[in-house]
Amino acid sequence: MTPPAAGDTSLSRRAALAKARQSRRPSRLGRRAGAAPAPDYLQAEDAGFPGLLKRTWQRATTAPDLPAAVDILLTLDGHVPADIQLRALPPEDECAMKVLFGRSWRPEAEPSTESETGPGGGPHEPVLGQDGAATAFLGEIGLNTSGRVVLRVPAKGPLAGAEDLVDGVLRVPWSARDLAGYQAEFACAAARSRESVADCRRWLAAAGPGGRRDMLETLTEAARRTAPFVLYSGERRYTNFRDRNTLTGKTLWPGHPDCALSSLSAVPLELWSDSDVLMVACLTLLVRSSGFARIEEANGTQLTPGHVAHLLERTRLAYDGVAGGGGVRPARSSRMAALDDLARALAARRREIAARAGLYREIHGPLMHKVERVAGPPADGARRLEAELCGRLRARLPVSGETLADLGACIDDSPPWLAEPHGEYGTGLESLVYETVRAANTVFEADFAMSRGMRSLTSLVTALREEDWPAITGWDLPHFFCCVVPSRRALRHYGDSPAHLADTAWSMSARMQYNSWHFLAGNLPAKVPEVADRDYFVPPTIPDVAYHSDQHHNGHVAAKVRFSIRSPQAVRVLGRTFGGFVDLRLMRCAGTPFGEQDLLAAHRTSGFVAKATSAAVALAAGGAAIEVTAFDSRWHWDEIAHR
Repeated sequence: MTPPAAGDTSLSRRAALAKARQSRRPSRLGRRAGAAPAPDYLQAEDAGFPGLLKRTWQRATTAPDLPAAVDILLTLDGHVPADIQLRALPPEDECAMKVLFGRSWRPEAEPSTESETGPGGGPHEPVLGQDGAATAFLGEIGLNTSGRVVLRVPAKGPLAGAEDLVDGVLRVPWSARDLAGYQAEFACAAARSRESVADCRRWLAAAGPGGRRDMLETLTEAARRTAPFVLYSGERRYTNFRDRNTLTGKTLWPGHPDCALSSLSAVPLELWSDSDVLMVACLTLLVRSSGFARIEEANGTQLTPGHVAHLLERTRLAYDGVAGGGGVRPARSSRMAALDDLARALAARRREIAARAGLYREIHGPLMHKVERVAGPPADGARRLEAELCGRLRARLPVSGETLADLGACIDDSPPWLAEPHGEYGTGLESLVYETVRAANTVFEADFAMSRGMRSLTSLVTALREEDWPAITGWDLPHFFCCVVPSRRALRHYGDSPAHLADTAWSMSARMQYNSWHFLAGNLPAKVPEVADRDYFVPPTIPDVAYHSDQHHNGHVAAKVRFSIRSPQAVRVLGRTFGGFVDLRLMRCAGTPFGEQDLLAAHRTSGFVAKATSAAVALAAGGAAIEVTAFDSRWHWDEIAHR
């Protein structure tokens, strides 16, 4: 089942078509694809995010009191930090949450008196307000199907008529004092909102028509080249996620009239809605502070200057903790011009510290929210993992040394074996990838470990020398590989079925081939027509650690991937840097999440694979033929189901 290398004409057209019609699922090798009467592995209708929301609501309805129920809703029953949900609230709901429950993302919030009533009080029951006084207004709190906490405040009707709720609502009694506190809070919030919108309009007006056009083009490209995000401006949602798109993405093409960005291109600024003004201004600041990826750090939250200022200040404090350089001063005010200066300063500081800071992202899967972190130094945990990994690699590969850096230096000193047969594999590179993934699986106590790359480094070198961009952008999934090695204990998550485990591993491998394909074009000249028209994401540059990622991504839901580490690495090919060219991924289906020390050791491990791949690229540039033929569906079947 190994795909032919680029330019391979060894198969006749009839044989190639017959092979293409065969299933690549390991348990169905040799059989016609699409012939199964039903799916082999069925999922529950509420698998993933819908199931989490359902369970969260059930837990909230049985909580001992309203504050406890609110905590469950804000954290999606302990699956996300409450801070994300608090920053998703529109101004009215934010004020109500602060007055009724003392919960706010703003540092000045103070806890309020706990409720004396339990959740679920009906409209005709004698309930008390949050301060124990008689009820003056009976509000509601609920959870909608996008995972956002929603509240009924005095100016709103019942939630059931305005929101797509997971289930019902919990009744929230308001006392006269609650109403007075809310009135005062909302007056301040409304004034703050009016001033923010006016300031954003002034800032956008100062940019001029050309500046605003550049902003819209940049943001459209960002929405097109960035992983899914969901953002809010008041009650309005801006997203490039699946069929709910309101921005350019998988559903809406650039220039689509339904795209909120494209629809503004010829509209005078005076006619832009307040929410669009905030969206364009705030997204522009985020992109200027760190490129397109910074948008995902606002995922699930409100787009206001206050929220952006909060994110940028958190980032500034993190960057200032990195030794060296002059640091970055705080924004001189909360005005857009001052925040713009801060965003640009952070971008410069990030470039300055990137090579030594140990940047990574923390991902909270249920809300797709990312937080950039600066890692601490490797401690005993990371050093122990690396030492054990090196011991296993020394026993299986022609390398020596006490650290992964030593092992990489050994490869640099004597690389030719990477292009020669080694062990069971046609090249030493394949053997190194497999042994590294296999060792990482054991050392990190993962359910799955994997690493991906390109099958023909020789073809890539040739195409780059000729600047054959159409050829490179035309390569398809079979031109890439991913070696997936599961642990024996992973069987318990798949009914103790080796066939199910092999099929799952291959589905992961196929998805990782897609990722390699999806990132490759992002390293090519952007203005070349074949590149500009190609679907791709900006390649990842820093590692990440994910929690509860078995929610939205259909592949993660099916494979039960709950906790993971992704460590992408760049490889230089003929002087061009290919970001995200290789990576190492570690996955757990249950148990303990991976931590920062795991990530630090994993990133050094993926660096070792990148070092070997770079050495193999140099061999290919010198004339060696390096083709990876392993790690197809047959290999995964033999390796997992038979061994």
